Amino acid sequence: MGARKQAGDKDFQAFVVGRWPRLMRTAFLLTGEQHAAEDLAQSTLEQVYVAWHRVASANDPEAYVRRVMINAHARRHRRKLREFLLPRSDDTGVTHEVADTGDRIAQADDRHTLLKALVKLPTRQREAVVLRYWEDLTEIQTAEAMGCSVGTVKSNAAKGIAKLRAMSGLAETVTHGGQK
Repeated sequence: MGARKQAGDKDFQAFVVGRWPRLMRTAFLLTGEQHAAEDLAQSTLEQVYVAWHRVASANDPEAYVRRVMINAHARRHRRKLREFLLPRSDDTGVTHEVADTGDRIAQADDRHTLLKALVKLPTRQREAVVLRYWEDLTEIQTAEAMGCSVGTVKSNAAKGIAKLRAMSGLAETVTHGGQK
């Protein structure tokens, strides 16, 4: 193996190790199920590895990877795969997402209720809410990741947050202070 290929592999490995928890969190919030999140993150990284020389030279490799993940999730959703954000009865022993210590959403009194409500949002609204508020991306970054305009992001995020606010038990969880 050439020195250039080895350097690229080491860069890719460092990228994956440094970003794996965040990639898994995003994948979990998009898919709603631990195994599906692992599959989504893995297939995303497989696609990225093949084009790593292009990805690594991009202005923002993380944004590139996020876009690949959103596209992969959208393709799966179009195939009508069912998604769950809550454990099914047969999910005994499955490890579920653990929030970062600085995650403002993790401070919600009832995370279970929030995840249950999030799964009820339409896919595009869920993507906008996850990327804007969980991943703390700007509207422009979210639009790039979702492959749409900033106006579409604003609209989907606003509608998603409004639906979350309207759901019983979430009035205290989703506050005006969390918006950007």
